[in-house]
Amino acid sequence: MKAVSFSPGNHCNLKLQKYPIKQPTLANPIHFDNHQNQKPSNKKHHFPSFSIKASKTPQTPLTKYPNTPPLVVVGSANADIYVEIDRLPEEGETISAKTGQTLAGGKGANQAACGAKLSYPTYFVGQVGEDAHGKLITEALKNGGVNLDCVRNLSDVPTGHAVVMLQPDGQNSIIIVGGANMSCWPEKLSDEDLEVVRKAGVVLLQREIPDLVNIQVAKAAKSAGVPVILDAGGMDAPMPPELLNVVDIFSPNESELARLTCMSTESFEQIGQAVVKCHKMGVKQVLVKLGAKGSALFIEGEKPIKQTIISAARVLDTTGAGDTFTAAFAVALVEAKTKEECMRFAAAAASLCVQVKGAIPSMPDRTSVLHLLQTV
Repeated sequence: MKAVSFSPGNHCNLKLQKYPIKQPTLANPIHFDNHQNQKPSNKKHHFPSFSIKASKTPQTPLTKYPNTPPLVVVGSANADIYVEIDRLPEEGETISAKTGQTLAGGKGANQAACGAKLSYPTYFVGQVGEDAHGKLITEALKNGGVNLDCVRNLSDVPTGHAVVMLQPDGQNSIIIVGGANMSCWPEKLSDEDLEVVRKAGVVLLQREIPDLVNIQVAKAAKSAGVPVILDAGGMDAPMPPELLNVVDIFSPNESELARLTCMSTESFEQIGQAVVKCHKMGVKQVLVKLGAKGSALFIEGEKPIKQTIISAARVLDTTGAGDTFTAAFAVALVEAKTKEECMRFAAAAASLCVQVKGAIPSMPDRTSVLHLLQTV
């Protein structure tokens, strides 16, 4: 996948919007053969809203799971404008698309939708505009069971969107317009803003929102002992060392790893050498998504953990597959599975994702993932 991004100026008005949600049902915990199933923490958590003091009204916590620390995704929400094409246009060329449609997406929203679809209590922290695209995204997340108490509406900035050029083999090229994702975040988040992060079971970040937001969120999580997973996808810009130093797991794909380290990643040996450079930058665990070659988790000082792909019956659309993998890994991690189990669960979820068009619409449910794991 290739992506480029654009973002508007930093001016807006903020409104905090409450949305009713459908609660997930944690009916089928992840079970693996030959391993004891471990329970999430029994520590009680209360989940206040992520706000900029835009409202004095208390937000509704996920009371259905008072003892379950949630998955908290801080990140982007985009309207994905899909165009199906036979090939990419040449420079200066105009071509016709076979079909086109607009679906909810964005790396943050994708990962939140996946967490909820996998029946784990999930918060999304992000920003949308007061427009049709914003409504499309919030409706999709709400219907999927994601808690939206922490979503901000911006009245003067449009919702982020992306043009997804989908080719017959399921591969895609993407152009991103940052919109609300890149605008109007406060320079300093307050303790009240960050409380939901400190009460999380795991925090997921990506790079489709400003690095300064990610840094503050990661530091708050680290101070509370909450693990942080940073997906490298998003802006094509140098990675701030201050951010890498406070994340627990850094998750790039091959091309993102190559850009970050300025090293070749064509072979597994080269990938390992690039990961060593990441270790030197401050991150101890690197989870590399290798597309059709599977994935590998490199923990500093240990032997890499490899996971092959779980073959899909057909590949219709790879959009959102990486987000599905990362979110599924996070869900298994917060449910106290081993790293090997986390990777296997994530591989199964990604395999199901690529068989359906669209990002959020393709996210698999827990029952489907567990069924696939029983058959391979």
